[in-house]
Amino acid sequence: MWDRWTELLHTLMRNRLRTLLTAFSVAWGIFVLVILLGLGEGLSNGVAWQFRDDATHSVWIRRGRTSIPWRGHSVGRQIYFDNTDYAAIDALDGVEHLTGRFYLWGEGTISYRDRHGAFSVRAVHPEHVHLENTLVRSGRYLNDLDIEQRRKVTVIGKEVSEFLFQGADPLGEWVDINRIQYRVIGTFEDEGGAGEMRQVYIPITTAQVAYAGGEKIHHLMFTVDPSSTAAEADAVAEQAHILLSRAHNFSPDDRRAVRIRNNLETWQTIQGVLDLIHLFAMMVGVGTMMAGIVGVSNILLVSINERTSEFGLRKALGATPSAIVWMVLQESVLLTSVSGWMGLVGGIAAIEATARFAPQLDYLRDPSVHIGSALGAITLLIIAGGVAGFVPAWRASRVQPVEALRS
Repeated sequence: MWDRWTELLHTLMRNRLRTLLTAFSVAWGIFVLVILLGLGEGLSNGVAWQFRDDATHSVWIRRGRTSIPWRGHSVGRQIYFDNTDYAAIDALDGVEHLTGRFYLWGEGTISYRDRHGAFSVRAVHPEHVHLENTLVRSGRYLNDLDIEQRRKVTVIGKEVSEFLFQGADPLGEWVDINRIQYRVIGTFEDEGGAGEMRQVYIPITTAQVAYAGGEKIHHLMFTVDPSSTAAEADAVAEQAHILLSRAHNFSPDDRRAVRIRNNLETWQTIQGVLDLIHLFAMMVGVGTMMAGIVGVSNILLVSINERTSEFGLRKALGATPSAIVWMVLQESVLLTSVSGWMGLVGGIAAIEATARFAPQLDYLRDPSVHIGSALGAITLLIIAGGVAGFVPAWRASRVQPVEALRS
């Protein structure tokens, strides 16, 4: 066995430049494949990071102005939502979690003792926690009793808590929000970053009464089942649009009166584009690698022609065709496997260095290569090496002993 491997290495090293160039082409092919797969994964992570703040299976409904005349109403009429719209949409099939938003326009002045700060105040329903991926870290979030009893309670973000309370426990303390006292019942973090953690949440019914909102709602949001398709989410959104068109007397075809954004559709569209990018990267990488494999096959064909007398002599001394085939296949697989492994290690090292030392970009985050992809590439490489060596091996096995005598 050792003699056979020694002979293989001796054969490859007889033409060092040719062997090195062939090995480089194979290594470069798998290096490019690994780099493209790693960057594709980083792109996927970047897109997911952009959507980290909001539930991807959500539908957002915003007020607008009519753009189509309808039943005596002219265009340009402002649409206003209210609590009856919230109740009607909540009754629709397919709506999982629903919340309304009532805004205190601009940043609210929030005070605790001698500390004052300007933070964004959102008046919402309890289900809002599912729309913004809010992570409650202490205390609790708003609940149905807070809504029913119009309690003056608030849940504050991490940035607000750190500014007002300087590391002290805020639970149970009273803060002033636009000159009205609210009791802190919870703190939260948000994957959306520091901006989202500068938010303050209060019950929407409390805000409607305390800040002269009547029953107005500025914004409606709901989620659908996470397993839903974009078409199913669109169907629920269309039901909501028709319901609102009847309630506010505007044309069902008027898309400006109520602006609806289907985040699930956007997310699935982006995922489809990413899948195409992954496929393209795979095709380019595999194509580059296969070009190297073709080079291996051509080099072996040249080598077979140069070693015609050697193979003829081997057969004259009793070597079987299968033994000749196996010898050439070993040479092909050895060359592709070693060079491919070097390319794989180099590609993974480059991706890891990029992930560790390169600056984080919004649309390219944490590039990496899955172990399954790496093992798949190596497996493909070994199979391709065997295929590349089969034709030269078959030609070598057909060399006649008399060829050795002629040379």
